[in-house]
Amino acid sequence: MLSMKAKYAIRALMVLAKHEGKTMQSKTIAKEADAPMKFLEAILLELKNEGLVASKRGIFGGYYLAKSAKAIMLGDVIRRIDGMLAPLRCASVTSYEKCEDCADENKCAIRHAMQEVRNAISGVLDKKTLAEMVRT
Repeated sequence: MLSMKAKYAIRALMVLAKHEGKTMQSKTIAKEADAPMKFLEAILLELKNEGLVASKRGIFGGYYLAKSAKAIMLGDVIRRIDGMLAPLRCASVTSYEKCEDCADENKCAIRHAMQEVRNAISGVLDKKTLAEMVRT
């Protein structure tokens, strides 16, 4: 399930994508993204640390996309904020963790179903760019 943090991160990135090439102050991004300012500041810092946004200091400073909105995939954003797309760790490609209570994960019907879910989610989110989100 998508966390509120990831949802606000996507909203903030969409605002920056709408104004691609411009530097925006966090309060302006928060207002346009309809996100709480304090929470969004922490998210913007995390997005900066993840290489999705960059910042410029000074009176005309603020945040901007670190790469083209066409190069930022929605699935990548969610993974960087929430850690994985799969509903269970044992079904995750990027954050795999074996279930402690599973006798044989190769025969586990739950794991196989959750892998199908992960593949379906990934199939959509790994093809959807930030630029497409702004156009929709």
